[in-house]
Amino acid sequence: QVQLAESGGGSVQAGGSLRLSCVASGMTMKYCMAWFRQVPGKEREKVAAVDTDGHTLYTDSVKGRFTISQDSATNTLYLHMTDLQPEDSAMYYCAASLFPLTLGYAPSTWGQGTQVTVSS
Repeated sequence: QVQLAESGGGSVQAGGSLRLSCVASGMTMKYCMAWFRQVPGKEREKVAAVDTDGHTLYTDSVKGRFTISQDSATNTLYLHMTDLQPEDSAMYYCAASLFPLTLGYAPSTWGQGTQVTVSS
């Protein structure tokens, strides 16, 4: 059973940076991975995704500021966020799928989330 555990959220001022981590366990093959975020009352939004071939996808609002990466040796997915803005405040979730998340497939596994709060 695949399990995902996020960490690294916190409170920062606008213009600051954070790095989120997601440790995956129980994976017996390579998965496509992604970061989503959600604020209360809104739909969950895909922020960034990386497929097993290394292809990445970013939502327009984070292009040039966020970078998704992974360390296969430690089964860890990262989201490096720079120049954070108040509109980036949300609960951030790690997600996994055997199908390409850059092509819109839905994740099969979710983490519990980590909160990011950006103050102006």
